[in-house]
Amino acid sequence: MSERLQRILDEALDDEYKARASYAAIIKAFGPVKPFVNIVESEGRHAAALLQQYQRLGLKPPHNRWAAHDTKVPATLLEACEAAVAAEIENAEMYERLLAEADDPVLHDVLSNLRDSSQNRHLPAFKRCVERYST
Repeated sequence: MSERLQRILDEALDDEYKARASYAAIIKAFGPVKPFVNIVESEGRHAAALLQQYQRLGLKPPHNRWAAHDTKVPATLLEACEAAVAAEIENAEMYERLLAEADDPVLHDVLSNLRDSSQNRHLPAFKRCVERYST
């Protein structure tokens, strides 16, 4: 059981770290633009929620491989918004898959909350971002 939970948490945390690094790189390149400036903080809270689960379950979190990673930044804000839409769709799909494997009820609730935040907050914000920069 702990190996499965470790794998689930590792994949989710890596994805949250990747999103945070990607959005931080976009902010560095383009300045504090919305929604990236708001969502980068949210990704940090998502990672913190997962780290709490590692602690609760007595598991060791992996190293953040994205912290020192030179994240490629899209050429325009429109491209950045489009990439973020794709990333949030992939994020939600990942959480759906992980939820099917997570039989720990507390972890299941955390993963559900993170999926819902991605689908109901981040994805709509980035879709609005695409509309804003498409014109």
